[in-house]
Amino acid sequence: MKDTSWDDYKIAYQVAIDGSLSKAGISLRINHATVLRRINQLEQSLEVKLFIRHQRGYKLTDAGFLLMDEMPEILAKFSSLENKLQNVEGDISGELRITTVSSFSPVITPILKAFRDEYPKIRLKLISTDDIVPLDSGAAHVSLRAGPSPAGVDLIVKKLTRLTTSYYATQKYVDKYGKPNSPEQFNEHIWALPTPDKYRIPFVSYVVDKIDKDRIAFQSNHFPDIHEAVIAGMGIGPLGEHQVEMNPTMVKMDFDIPNKDESIWFVYHKDLQNSVRIQCFYLFLTQAIGQ
Repeated sequence: MKDTSWDDYKIAYQVAIDGSLSKAGISLRINHATVLRRINQLEQSLEVKLFIRHQRGYKLTDAGFLLMDEMPEILAKFSSLENKLQNVEGDISGELRITTVSSFSPVITPILKAFRDEYPKIRLKLISTDDIVPLDSGAAHVSLRAGPSPAGVDLIVKKLTRLTTSYYATQKYVDKYGKPNSPEQFNEHIWALPTPDKYRIPFVSYVVDKIDKDRIAFQSNHFPDIHEAVIAGMGIGPLGEHQVEMNPTMVKMDFDIPNKDESIWFVYHKDLQNSVRIQCFYLFLTQAIGQ
């Protein structure tokens, strides 16, 4: 067998995920012809067919399915090795990948700017999503998670701060419609709320379980969109403390919601416990939030 390139394996794996050369090229930010050349190069080197060319895309052979099964673990191990090697140097430089819930992004972004001002060799990547990004995959170095304390034998978890949510409306809305004094009056009002995939969140279900769905004037699966809709006067909706601080004229609703105080947790993989970048970022973050 001829020498093979590690990059060729990663390209083949991306084709297996995306199902076509063009989609893999977009994911990898390389052109279609390069993807085809590298796939052919790998198959010739291995003397094995990984894909069956089909009008609807690239279908996996048995060898292709084996590649699909084995690559995630290999990539995770490679990422772990990369992290350990980077930690040996101890310099505050390189890429720092952070994932957090979308509602916390407005809080963290100015802090990231200040962090990079302090450490200009750092390259920051923020992944804003309400989904949990597995840290053992290497997609992120640090996760700022909301809710109960994350569990995992390979995770190091530190409590960072609270994320307090309440319901608000603009003064103009209150002047026109008033405020609900009890859940029985919820149906008399207009709401800006998350989409059904977020209904499991206690402070969301507390409202949606008590209103007709036609009372919801605006929905989004992205909390910052909801916040902007509430601030714009679309209706009553959830806002965090940091949004209210930036918009002090918002009017708080006088009803209690369950679990309105969520903790934000600073989470990283145990392989990074000696990382100077991680420890420095944690100290900087706690001081910035404390101020």
